[in-house]
Amino acid sequence: MLSRIVGLAVVFASVPLAWGVAHAGDIVDTAYVVDAMKRGAIVWDVRDADAYNEGHLPGAANVGDIGQVLRDPNREDWLPVAQNEATLGKAGIDLANKEVIVYSRKGDAYAYFGLNTLRYYGAKSGKVYHGGLDDWKAAGMAVSTEATKLVPVALKLVPQENIVVWNDEMIAKVRQGGVQIVDARTPKEFSGDDVRAIRGGHVPKAINIPYEQNWVDPQAASKLAKKEVKSRDGMSLKPAEDLKRLYANLDPAKDTIVYCQSGVRAAETVAVLRDLGFANVKVYEPSWLGYAGVLSAPAEQETYLNVGALNGRIGSLQSRIEELEAELAKVKAKR
Repeated sequence: MLSRIVGLAVVFASVPLAWGVAHAGDIVDTAYVVDAMKRGAIVWDVRDADAYNEGHLPGAANVGDIGQVLRDPNREDWLPVAQNEATLGKAGIDLANKEVIVYSRKGDAYAYFGLNTLRYYGAKSGKVYHGGLDDWKAAGMAVSTEATKLVPVALKLVPQENIVVWNDEMIAKVRQGGVQIVDARTPKEFSGDDVRAIRGGHVPKAINIPYEQNWVDPQAASKLAKKEVKSRDGMSLKPAEDLKRLYANLDPAKDTIVYCQSGVRAAETVAVLRDLGFANVKVYEPSWLGYAGVLSAPAEQETYLNVGALNGRIGSLQSRIEELEAELAKVKAKR
């Protein structure tokens, strides 16, 4: 036990107290982005086209909503390599030869999915700007509404299988044991009370640490949706010392796999763990959506989706929508 504590101390001792220019990990700040722009780095805005057109970092490229453009809508895994090569190459995102910095809004896990995409496709150098457009504006930096057209490039992407875990490997590791598994979903998803796949529940022996726990205020997104706060400041990352405590029960030297529903939220936690010094941490790309679909895969607190009941609720909602539309049509007709 003593040797493990000493080992943890050695690993964590080298971690800086905050992310910044001096930090060469996955997560960077405004000053780093400014310097990177000066040396010719590509900045990739992963938001949808409408959000991008409303305002973005000067010179930032955009291919549309990364969650829609690069992923299969059903499996929510990456589209075929050739298809993503064409999309990214047309936009001039030369990830094979240049440093690429990914951003969105502060705390948006899709920026981290963008980083994981870069790593999976063998990028020369990929970073994520956690504060994104929010921190950029807060620093008084200029925002552009002019679309950036980079020179297209012919990409040859080579998937790096050491970056992610797929279904067969994940199920084998679960049955063999010996790997740390972090479930980055909500507590209700973890317990099987919130079913978002064919089954609810969680991977055996997984530890539930929702990805929002990486933020200074884990309730920030909920508060923003309820208009209890006006900014995304609560989505800033906790100081490194607090993050060390959050993951203190994990061994940085041990193989670690993180999953969520489809690999997006998990990507944020993986970047945090890598920056905390975890030696071998990967995203389980299919995540619970893929795991739940393999009915022979063992699960804890297992529940099943009642498709009949779900269809009934959808039917009721559709009927109510039709009633409201009819009432609205009558109101318009009387005007």
